[in-house]
Amino acid sequence: MTSDLDEGPIIEQEVMRVTHKDSVESLIRKGRDLEKLVLSRAVWAHLQNKVLVYKNRTVVFG
Repeated sequence: MTSDLDEGPIIEQEVMRVTHKDSVESLIRKGRDLEKLVLSRAVWAHLQNKVLVYKNRTVVFG
């Protein structure tokens, strides 16, 4: 991992509900879980050739 990790195009996104009852530790865990999930989906889309760059734009086929 590098500090440049989030500088690339958005290929996959997800949301998760949080509440005021969540501790800092649970928010960190939820964030890490989401990062793993969306990274795996993005890698899978790339491996299936569903992601391409066209005229400096990222296109993701569903």
